[in-house]
Amino acid sequence: MSTASIKLPSGAQIGHGLPCFLVAEIGNNHQGKLELAKEMVLAAAEAGINGVKFQKRNIDALLNEDGKNAPYTGPNSFGPTYGKHRQALELDVEQMAELRTLTHKLGMTFFASAWDHVSVDQMQDIGWDMAKICSADLVNIPMLRQIGAMGVPVILSTGMSSWEQIDRAVTELRSFHDNIILLHCNSSYPCPEEEIGLPVMEVMRTRYGLPVGYSGHERGYAPTLAAVARGACVIERHITLNKNLPGTDHQVSLEPGQLRELVTMIREVERAMLVTDKQVFAKESQAALKLRKSIVAARDLPAGQILTAEDLAVKSPGDGMSPLLWDEVLGKKLTVFLAKDAQLHGEALGS
Repeated sequence: MSTASIKLPSGAQIGHGLPCFLVAEIGNNHQGKLELAKEMVLAAAEAGINGVKFQKRNIDALLNEDGKNAPYTGPNSFGPTYGKHRQALELDVEQMAELRTLTHKLGMTFFASAWDHVSVDQMQDIGWDMAKICSADLVNIPMLRQIGAMGVPVILSTGMSSWEQIDRAVTELRSFHDNIILLHCNSSYPCPEEEIGLPVMEVMRTRYGLPVGYSGHERGYAPTLAAVARGACVIERHITLNKNLPGTDHQVSLEPGQLRELVTMIREVERAMLVTDKQVFAKESQAALKLRKSIVAARDLPAGQILTAEDLAVKSPGDGMSPLLWDEVLGKKLTVFLAKDAQLHGEALGS
């Protein structure tokens, strides 16, 4: 497992063996409304999140004419064409800068997935703390090089990607620096549990020697918590203020109360993973005195008795001779009288 850690401009560090870095993926769940986005940033801070992530698109740089003009109707549409739909969900650069200021004021990391070369430059201009490369752009060689050359830490999502594609992306980014975090994920929304593949995280750590996290698109908590137990250094989950809002991401997003609950459980899991070798704690030792058992006389036993299994019993409490010594006791001579139920002690035994 890699021991590398990555330090962010805020001083926060991400890496294995460090507290899990928790990301609230706001994405476009703000519906293109700045005030809604601010509410979501505040909710993330209140939940104990470490960083918030947005998405940024320049529609002309993202889509060709056919893509922009493609009809886009249905309950999750914000415009009659895909281009107008996407544009309706966008915040402009000034608004993103305002969200960056708010995020930093609340002590969190600010970053975004920039979906095109124009948006990459815009996010760099306003000062993102790290760059996120979404799964869709893992194969986008020009963008990998553009972001790599900026020198900012990079989170690379690996959904919908083969090992060969991930190999190429990592090689491209490593030609600039090693401040790379990989996120294991499945890009289905929602993702069925049997397709999540949490053990792939370990394969990824071994293959690349980089910090590996998990981006969860499931509806519940269990896979995310299991990912933490398996050593994920970053957890990313989508956040919404209302699952019933229109949009394809809301159903796999967590509402503020759910996010707070998940953060609490993640920190509980981390505490449960601190001890890595078997040990007996003080409260367990106290319990053992009460609940474990000692060797006692099964009946009144005279001095001189050669002890047999029929002479002895095992009963609580456990503050006498441990039944672990059962075989060593058999055949020994009792040097004193021992009443029924009395504990056997070493000084009462002869050869």
